Amino acid sequence: MTYRRAWIALLIFTAVIINYIDRIALSVASKPIAAEFGLSPIQMGYLFSGFLWTYVICLIPLGLLVERIGAKQMVGGGIAIWSAATALTAATTGLYSIFAARLVMGASEATTFPACGRVIRDWFPEKERGLVTTLFNGGSSAGPALGAIVVAALVSTFDWRTAFVVLGVIGFVWLAFWWTWYETPDKVSWLPDAERQKILAERNGERASDAANDPAPSSLGYLLSQASIWGLIITQACLVYTAYLFLTWLPTYLQSTRELSTMNTGYLTAIPYLLTMVLGLIIARISDRSLSSEAIRAGRRRYFIAAMALLATAILLAPVVGELWQLLAVLTVVLTGCTTGAGLNFTLASDLLRNPRDVSRVIAITAFGGNSFGLIAPIITGYVVSGTGGYSWAFRIAAALLVCGAIATLTLARKPIAPQHAPVAA
Repeated sequence: MTYRRAWIALLIFTAVIINYIDRIALSVASKPIAAEFGLSPIQMGYLFSGFLWTYVICLIPLGLLVERIGAKQMVGGGIAIWSAATALTAATTGLYSIFAARLVMGASEATTFPACGRVIRDWFPEKERGLVTTLFNGGSSAGPALGAIVVAALVSTFDWRTAFVVLGVIGFVWLAFWWTWYETPDKVSWLPDAERQKILAERNGERASDAANDPAPSSLGYLLSQASIWGLIITQACLVYTAYLFLTWLPTYLQSTRELSTMNTGYLTAIPYLLTMVLGLIIARISDRSLSSEAIRAGRRRYFIAAMALLATAILLAPVVGELWQLLAVLTVVLTGCTTGAGLNFTLASDLLRNPRDVSRVIAITAFGGNSFGLIAPIITGYVVSGTGGYSWAFRIAAALLVCGAIATLTLARKPIAPQHAPVAA
């Protein structure tokens, strides 16, 4: 049987890569930008988190719109706006104009995870969701890895303004492919009938898929009354805090503690992110293969998530290792734990939901929790670094939150989430 649905996995994976390249671009180019505009570490902390302010605000409203507008339009419209905002960053003249561009970018990037969460539920059998979701979320590792090298090369060869223009153009090239190729599996013309039937038969596990008879989406109030939803939210928050600490501060950390050039920082930032993506896919595949359909629907993927959160507490070793290769090994372990755990947490959300039409809004709620903590991570880190002159306490805060995340997934994210409304009569 063919596996043409892999093209959909590739499309959403590359969408997240572009998403995260655009996010990390400011971090990689921070040294010349801070020098040109005379920005302090605290001001840079606010700039690093700027896109998350509107990202967090827009996640749930846009997640609620996915079922009404459709994933194709949500993803396409989002990347068009954020790519334009990225390119226009090149025209900024100081702190406030850069901050404004980041706010626009953040609002439009909020379309990606809720809409692509629905894409995964529509396009992939239950036993493939862990791998595909982790691949999709793996764009959050591949993006910084590629972005660190590409942006560093552009900044070193040309200047930071040229880098932002090039990144904006890349987004519009991707949009052309998305608009040409994407549609739901029951409508797309390039999918063989045998593969189409497999997707429709297996995407909801043992329950046959009939989208026309799915219950209406559950209300926000109903979903927030479920303990499992709060387990997903809290766990994501604790994992994403560490992910964003590294996403925004890792290049600066390497430059300030190891006295590296911009280009060398780009290469060394890329290494742990690339290794993280590979290790994350292996772990996700193991979770898919080792869990039965019954175990998946019972939420037992949470044990993998708890293990990933505890693995990431290796962040405590970062300030004490001496050799650069040891630091890169520690960073790889930490990033593997927090990013793979976050990806599997999104998969767990889909595992627990009995109504496919709830997926986009629960992914939005979960991402809201994660990015709320992601928003404060670079700000808190900026104050801690400024106040203590080092990163040790910043890493201790992250480790404490990771332990809390492991506890939350094990104790709260345990029960399947039933639909609020009865199925539509056939």
